[in-house]
Amino acid sequence: MQRAADKAYTAVEQLQDQYGPPTQTEWTDEQRASWEAAWQAWRDRADDVQVAVTDHAKEQGTPRHQVEVDVKKAARHPDLVAD
Repeated sequence: MQRAADKAYTAVEQLQDQYGPPTQTEWTDEQRASWEAAWQAWRDRADDVQVAVTDHAKEQGTPRHQVEVDVKKAARHPDLVAD
């Protein structure tokens, strides 16, 4: 889930890089719609991660922050996570 959210965020960043800053470059309606769809996809995935992290933390009796740190570490740096 975290990897999907990270990938979706990368898509948002790539579109922003491609289109230029919206405050400095006038985007076409198509560009704006494309960026908004990518942004919504990222937000939906990020929201799903947050719900899952919260639920897991409650189930395990673990501080939510620690679960979030562990999830991000496992998703972004799997080589650093012990089995």
